Amino acid sequence: MGRHKAILLGITMLAAGLTGARQTEAQTFRTYRCADGTQFIAGFYDDDKRAFLQIDGEPVTLAKRLSVSGARYSGAGVTLKIPKVGPTTVKHLRRPVTACAVVEKPGI
Repeated sequence: MGRHKAILLGITMLAAGLTGARQTEAQTFRTYRCADGTQFIAGFYDDDKRAFLQIDGEPVTLAKRLSVSGARYSGAGVTLKIPKVGPTTVKHLRRPVTACAVVEKPGI
């Protein structure tokens, strides 16, 4: 009976490992640089409608808001707009809205 439990435990752990690997692949991180010098990292997960930002050294979670075209996220005084056409913009800490672009990762 102990052998069957060990096999079942092994199969369960393997299945959990494969599920965890799929979850890891279902995320996107982008680094942005803005016209006013602001830099931030945005994280997006397939199963979550929120955006997770690291801006000004602080983590901020933004809820997805209604948008006519593209995506809009806001929370904690930060608004991130990612339109289908045009530049991404961010507004935070009573600063004016500024245009941002994705920073491409350098080749290794």
